[in-house]
Amino acid sequence: MSSDLATVAVRAPEPARTAARITVSSETFSPDGMLPRETVYGGCGGENRSPQLTWHDAPPATRSFACTCFDPDAPTGSGYWHWLAWDIPANVTSLALGVATGEHPSIGKTGYNDYGEHGYCGPCPPAGDPAHRYVFTVYALDVPSLEGLGTGATGATLVFTMRGHVLATGTITGRFGMG
Repeated sequence: MSSDLATVAVRAPEPARTAARITVSSETFSPDGMLPRETVYGGCGGENRSPQLTWHDAPPATRSFACTCFDPDAPTGSGYWHWLAWDIPANVTSLALGVATGEHPSIGKTGYNDYGEHGYCGPCPPAGDPAHRYVFTVYALDVPSLEGLGTGATGATLVFTMRGHVLATGTITGRFGMG
């Protein structure tokens, strides 16, 4: 190994402004459990249906929500965004199975995932990889709408635009592997 290799640091998003934690659950999978085939991307033998999600304990000042699904184990060096949605109305605290696969009023707006598509695209890790983690995060925001985000927004753009507006977050993680 060369002694001139540099160390690279990745800056994490800003933390939530409050210590409140949103509780996120799913009827589709258990925390840290395996995601069922119905949630897996079609190219990997699944039905590509977004899992059912429910959340509660958002701060009273919440004016909207954003939801994402991120695979930190993807062999990209920066993870892989499977879903991003924002401008979800503050009175919505649950998403039905399959609702995030297309455009639907309850999920607000969606941007591009790393598949280059809108909406949810499920797990499809490389063959031979150990099971990947799929982190579903709900963000409580202090604004009813994230201005400046269009349908071409990416995960990085969404996280950047949420800066200073995140009141609380909550996550639930599922796993899936092909091997």
